[in-house]
Order: sequence, then structure tokens, then C-alpha cells
Amino acid sequence: MKPAVTVLVDTYNHERFIEEALVSVVEQDFPASDVEILVVDDGSTDRTAEIVRKFSRRVRLIEKPNGGQGSAFNAGIPEAHGEIVAFLDGDDWWAPNKLACVVDAMKSDSGLGLVGHGLIVVQPDGQERTEILREGFRFQADKMEGARLFCCRGSFLGTSRMTIRADLLSRIGPVPQALTVQADEFLYTVAAVLAGVQILPEALTYYRLHDSNAFQMTNSDPERLRRKQQALAELARCLYEQLRTRGLDRRVVRKITERLQADADQMRLSLDGGWPWETVETEWKIYGVAHPDAPFSHRIFKLLTLLAALATPPRIFYGIQRKLSHSALYQRARKRWLPMPEMAHIQKDWRTGSSEET
Repeated sequence: MKPAVTVLVDTYNHERFIEEALVSVVEQDFPASDVEILVVDDGSTDRTAEIVRKFSRRVRLIEKPNGGQGSAFNAGIPEAHGEIVAFLDGDDWWAPNKLACVVDAMKSDSGLGLVGHGLIVVQPDGQERTEILREGFRFQADKMEGARLFCCRGSFLGTSRMTIRADLLSRIGPVPQALTVQADEFLYTVAAVLAGVQILPEALTYYRLHDSNAFQMTNSDPERLRRKQQALAELARCLYEQLRTRGLDRRVVRKITERLQADADQMRLSLDGGWPWETVETEWKIYGVAHPDAPFSHRIFKLLTLLAALATPPRIFYGIQRKLSHSALYQRARKRWLPMPEMAHIQKDWRTGSSEET
């Protein structure tokens, strides 16, 4: 009998975390007979595969040479038999009611192709930040209004949050192999253009930050930053081509891809340098997407910093920016006198968590 849902876990050298991830899937408040669990091990060199085999009664392990997230998805998706596919990174874990919530949402609205939800970001010291959406839960990114909503909601649609109908995944086709990271963004972006999106208000995923995160890095290793920059640039290029091929209005395509390209340009400038005017253009574009409702005083402050950027080589500008971000005195002054504007549509709550990285 065809399972209702396939859980697709992509993992690479997650021996510290993979057991917690799989336990959270196996112990879901959802009928085990309706769940297929696939783990794609992307060429781990640690004990990841050995730990996964402990779950062999419930889990099917697919092993492959290391090639990155895109290749892991391409190995796992064709093997999925469920009507919907719920994705999970091997270093994250789920709340017990995750599958019940996303499956109910899919069943209640046949126009949905993609479901996301809130998350709990777990810091290396165990502190937890819950992020949930306040508004704009239902949209489709094929028109400008939907594209604007989509651009500010990507954090609710990443790997361990996204659930996509299997027939929609078949329409999307393979993920570009060059996307060693952020292959999830390729999938959920194209899915959001082709079908309706629902973001649930519950926080159903624990998203772990640690020293080996492929995307959310806690250090500034130049080699890893270079790989990330290349992946971002390739993602922006692939998405632009993919969306234009599907007949999307050019303005909508630009709206969806401009932040990705700006992020890639920002990293390129910080690593390789460039022209100061490129820094100004890139920073203002990122600021406009991230803080569309920023108060006037903050916009003036940002413009003043960009005046300084106009007279500073990019690598020096970003070097100073990194130093300030690690300065406790500067951060306290900013928090007191000119705090970063919060996104009005996102509610964030901090608390001390009980889960600490081992």
C-alpha cells in the first residue's frame, strides 16, 4: 500500500545528531504504517551510516558518494513512494506533531503544493529562539504580490520545514547538481511559483546551529564561505533560467532572485573585493528586502554607513563590519540607541533551552 508521506532525510557527517533526528521521526504522533523513511547519506566519513542502520526496521538507507545537497535530493526523491514528501536535515529534529499538522494541511486544501511552518532555532549554547509567522500564511509566488510575500518567508520553507506533494516534485524535475548547498531553496522556490503555499503558525522544527553548518555558518572559514558564495550565485542563475523558462513575468523573476544575487555579490565583494559602488548597490538592495518597513531614522543611519562604503574598498568595509559584529560594546550601543528593525510579520521569542550540543 502506498504510504501517505515519505520522510526524506539528507545527511553528511552528522554522527552527533542523526540519531536525535531519526528518533523524532520514528516517534511522530502519526500512524507508522503511513510513513516511509528514507535517509540519503551523502558520503559520510564518520559513523553516520552505522547509526542509521540501528533504525533499519523503519528506515531505508541510501548511500552515495559525496556530492552535496542537490545530488542527495536527486538520489532520494525518485525513491520516494509517498503522496507527499517531508524533508529533514540530519542535524535537525521535529516536534512530535509535525507530520500530523502538515498532512492535515495538505488534505484540507487540494490547491496546496507546499507547506512550511515556524521553527525553533537552537543555538550552540542551548538557547532557543522561536520564530513564527504573524500574517500572510497563504500565497503563491507567480504574481508580484505573491512574490513579495514569498521573499520574506523563506526561513519558514527550508529543508526541515518544507513538505511538497510528490507530483509537484516530478514537475520540478532534478535539482541542479552544482547546488551543493541551498538545493532546498531551488525546490521550494519553484514549488511556490507552480502551486499554493501554506505556512502553519506552529513551530514544528528544531533547527540546530553548530560549527559544521553548511549554510548558517558560525565561523568565517574562507574556503567554506567561497563554496557558499559559489552556490548562491549558481542558485540565483539557475532559478532565473528556470522561472523564465516557465513563462513567469520578468519583473516577478527579478523580485524572487534579486536577494539571492545580492547575497552572492556581498560574499564575492567581501572575499575578492571590487568597486565601492558595488558595495553600496548590494547593501541597499539587501536592506530593502530585509527591512522594507524600517523607520526613517534607521534608513538615514544606513545611508550614512553607505556613504562610508562609497569611500572604502569592499574588503576593508566588510572586514570592519565583521569586527563590529563581534564587538560587545558596539552591539550594546546599537541595541540601546539604534536597534535593528524587526520584521513585523515574524514573531521571535527567546528562552533558555534544555538541549545543548554534545
